[in-house]
Amino acid sequence: MSPRTWSRLRLAGGSAILALLVWRLGPGSFMAGVLTVDAGTLVIGALIAVPTTVCCAWRWRLVARALGVGIALPTATTACYRSQFLNTVLPGGVLGDVLRGLRHGRAAADTARSLRTVAWERGIGNAVLVALAVPVLLVAASPVRAGVLAVLALLVVVVLAALVAGRRRSVLGSELRTLLAHRTWPGLAAVSALAVLGHVATLLVAARAAGATAPMTQLVPLVLVVLLAMGVPLNVAGWGPREGVAAWAFAAAGLGAHLGVAVAVVYGVMAFVGGLPGLVVLLVEGRAAATTAASERPALEAVDG
Repeated sequence: MSPRTWSRLRLAGGSAILALLVWRLGPGSFMAGVLTVDAGTLVIGALIAVPTTVCCAWRWRLVARALGVGIALPTATTACYRSQFLNTVLPGGVLGDVLRGLRHGRAAADTARSLRTVAWERGIGNAVLVALAVPVLLVAASPVRAGVLAVLALLVVVVLAALVAGRRRSVLGSELRTLLAHRTWPGLAAVSALAVLGHVATLLVAARAAGATAPMTQLVPLVLVVLLAMGVPLNVAGWGPREGVAAWAFAAAGLGAHLGVAVAVVYGVMAFVGGLPGLVVLLVEGRAAATTAASERPALEAVDG
């Protein structure tokens, strides 16, 4: 399957989920989520986003250093903010990550390896999320517990398939062994766990802002399910599976599908605002590039003349 075809399928899948939700629930749930967001909620979300983004950048730095294409933490943090913003405004939800891999690849003179560091960074984050979420969902008294074992079995199959594919490709297998080395994996696990806590906290704030009054013991399993859904690569700038699974999970818990959609929408707005420093990064970089081009133009004209 070509990258263009896969991109179209992702967009079609996310659009279909959103269209189904609007058809079944109406647009009111989406509007309710937007209207319940206030300045305090956005400020809290932006503050939580700072350490969460730094943890993601730190994870990327650890991966890049282990694989021989090191990157400084400030540079990684700036790039992660840029990618977060682009992921929330561009279709597919991954183009920002592709860009940070490409730009780091140019700086490190190894584009292929740099792109793989981004893929490893995202994959490790998802793996730690699953490792933390599955035990909670199995133990907690939650209506979604029944489906966790089936999802876990599917994930095991996917992981085994990935390991087999990695063994067949010597480069991936070698990189996996490097990342699992003693001096690398504890740091990766720690910063990934902190990043997961940041996302959970943001979703809990979104739930309260949307009007959820259920106790935390009921909300935490639900937001973990929503977080797992965010890893599904069928979305439109992050929208789609998140809202669909939130509607299902909150309905199954007796809290209402409308509330689930509203919570997901509030989170989406918070994620957009939390990623706005990435827009500042893009503007500063664009201005710097324009200034550099303007300073080089006289020299080029003199050479041409």
